[in-house]
Amino acid sequence: MKQKIIPSAVQQQFFKKLSALWPALKGSLAQVRKPCTRPNCPACAIGAKHSAYLLAFTDKGRRRCMYVPNAMAPLLERALRNGRRIEQLLYATGPALLREYRARYPAQTGPAVRVRRSTARKTLRKS
Repeated sequence: MKQKIIPSAVQQQFFKKLSALWPALKGSLAQVRKPCTRPNCPACAIGAKHSAYLLAFTDKGRRRCMYVPNAMAPLLERALRNGRRIEQLLYATGPALLREYRARYPAQTGPAVRVRRSTARKTLRKS
């Protein structure tokens, strides 16, 4: 029969915070200004160009960029903020798990034992 695993307090807290951080994403979002392909565009004619967003991310160790529609940029900005918060949450979880473990299983230490150094070491230091 399988033993039922009861999540620890740190694990429950982690999942509670994690569920509130959706959508999440790792990468960067850049706003760029580009000319369009229309030959008689009035905005491009005066040099104003068109605003666009690019999402940069890593895929299988390679840096990639994708075009992002203007309407989707606020959602991706939120996802990037959530991704940074999740990263901070992961960094904080390690020490919290260690503290919880040490509280559950305190170190078993015995009486202090004096360690005697051998005389051979003492003679080596003097020479």
